[in-house]
Amino acid sequence: MNKAMIILNPSSGKEKALDYSNRIEEVLRRKGYEVARKETAQALDATRFCQAACREGCDLVVSVGGDGTLNETINGIMDQDHRPKLGIVPLGTVNDFARALRIPLDPEEAIRALSSSNVRTVDLGQLNGRLFSNVVAAGSLAESVASVSSEEKSRLGALAYLKEGIKELLGSPAHPIVVEHDGEIWEGDSPLVLAALTNSVGGFEKLSPNASVDDGLIHGFIIRDMNVFDTIAAGLSLWFGSLKDKKDVVYFTAKKIRITSPKPLRTNVDGDEGPALPVELSILPGYLQVIVPEEG
Repeated sequence: MNKAMIILNPSSGKEKALDYSNRIEEVLRRKGYEVARKETAQALDATRFCQAACREGCDLVVSVGGDGTLNETINGIMDQDHRPKLGIVPLGTVNDFARALRIPLDPEEAIRALSSSNVRTVDLGQLNGRLFSNVVAAGSLAESVASVSSEEKSRLGALAYLKEGIKELLGSPAHPIVVEHDGEIWEGDSPLVLAALTNSVGGFEKLSPNASVDDGLIHGFIIRDMNVFDTIAAGLSLWFGSLKDKKDVVYFTAKKIRITSPKPLRTNVDGDEGPALPVELSILPGYLQVIVPEEG
């Protein structure tokens, strides 16, 4: 019998995660899985659970929670001899990775999609020895976005990030940053550097319309120091997928990136606070198999 492990954050989905997990077990058992369920209680629990699932030879791990739970879960497959397939039931505010894979954001629909026989092989990124699924942001703007409260995210969704971002850009100076990518170097003042694996960042699904979960590339955006009008225009361009065409935005693709600064700047990784600069990023093509909805 195939084995599956459900890894869930019980506080996600407005405290409904446990209710959803019962439905997930039903769906997986009908598919012939022997199911184990693990609930996170502290940081890195999801990573430890996923590592155990790899050692036990589980065929499937299902992440039930937001982007933070997903990030911890995928880090459990790193350097493992056996890597299970991944199922996702998104219960967070943004759920960028699920959006990029067209996994339903409605939990009940996402649960039904776990019975799909459709599997997509996707890229993951590596940052200073840890995996990420979607985006790394660096700079003063990344630090301010990390401070957006759960209440604001629940109330405003992606607009909470945009509101905080514009406030930060209007009130804080850019900092000197050096970005090395595939042998090229950019150096200057910037409030934000983005390194994205998918088209969806912060709930904006058109940040990089050409980005795909399996294109083997990191899509980079360097925001130059901008005045108030440029800042508002850049914010609006997020809606229309034209950010890379703005004159104050440097766009590039790469397989390896190094970001440094003389200032003590932190990063934001998949929506949560990440390590301080310097950081090194690389792409891991085809590293993970994810269950996605049936086509049509």
